Amino acid sequence: MSAIALNLQDVTSGYKASIVLRKLSMAVSSGEAVALLGKNGMGKSTLLKTIMGYLPKKSGAIHVNGLDITRAPSHQIARAGIAYAPQEHALFQDLTIRDNLRLGLPKVSVFDERFAEIEPVFPVFKSRLKQYAGTLSGGEQKMLLVARALMMRPSVILLDEITEGLQPSVIDRLAQALLWERKRHGTTLLLVEQHVPFALQVADRFAILKQGEIVDHGDAKDEGAAESIFGHLRV
Repeated sequence: MSAIALNLQDVTSGYKASIVLRKLSMAVSSGEAVALLGKNGMGKSTLLKTIMGYLPKKSGAIHVNGLDITRAPSHQIARAGIAYAPQEHALFQDLTIRDNLRLGLPKVSVFDERFAEIEPVFPVFKSRLKQYAGTLSGGEQKMLLVARALMMRPSVILLDEITEGLQPSVIDRLAQALLWERKRHGTTLLLVEQHVPFALQVADRFAILKQGEIVDHGDAKDEGAAESIFGHLRV
């Protein structure tokens, strides 16, 4: 039986007096990919921000690889092995691609080794490391966010609607990059998504979030998975 990489127990959180997540519990096994889906405003992004410590937990507990991070500050949570690619672009626009990729590395000396590893799945950056991140297209910036997360070699990656606004070829590139990462390093993924085919391609399981609670879940590879998900999204 696989160890639990990410474990949430009765987590309640929100914004000041507004409760968004309501005693939410879920567990993601080591090396597993889980897609979290649901309509807008149901608490998906709030969940990821709560895990990362950007929002306070009003109750409940969160553990990553057995370590209690419930009250830990965000920088300690990142050091515990969680990388986060947010929905909002979190790049330093006035820094180069190289400098953005270097952020989060344990030391500068490992850059060449780490970049050589991810370069085959992100070849667009090979000859452009000195280019400023702010000059990249929207799709390229999303790829840079994911590339930066992979450079950190985290045990867990949180992805917040990374496909939003992207053309199909870029979405396919991101899917291949994440599948490659899982195969090579056994990385655990929790991805918030609206793009159902992408989610089912990358994930092992799916969960549906509605009004801060998980109302359905299932195997992403089941024939009826897409129909079940779309059924919830239409309601």
